[in-house]
Amino acid sequence: MPLKVSNFMTSKVMTAQPNDGIRQTFFRMRENEVRHLPVVDADRKLVGIISDRDLRRPEWVDEAPDLSHIYNLDDNLEVKDLMTSNVMVAHTYDTIAKATKVLMEHRFGALPVLNKEEELVGMLSSVDLLKALDLMISEQKAQKKAK
Repeated sequence: MPLKVSNFMTSKVMTAQPNDGIRQTFFRMRENEVRHLPVVDADRKLVGIISDRDLRRPEWVDEAPDLSHIYNLDDNLEVKDLMTSNVMVAHTYDTIAKATKVLMEHRFGALPVLNKEEELVGMLSSVDLLKALDLMISEQKAQKKAK
């Protein structure tokens, strides 16, 4: 039986809104130890995603290594200024195999998960995929022992 995204996704989803400030969003992400936030509008519809990668400055290499030099924490920027709008998603009914291919092909760290009604219901991260892999390995070991 194929493993479904709904069995491994994180269903407690923290979100951002397009008009949230970048500095505030960055520190919320750090405090909650998340690297990706789906961006939703006032109706809770998915309109984008922002990641810690979106917040990094490419030119920081030659500067002093503190947060303000590594990350773009300009108080005048909002999430909508740096978020990715064309969001790839997974659905609760997708297989883990399908979601894994999307993550690998696009080098993403996570995907927002939508239900059949296209509502945001979770996030699927690479760590969630490792949990699925661990389960599969455990099941294979159990099958070998049973033989």
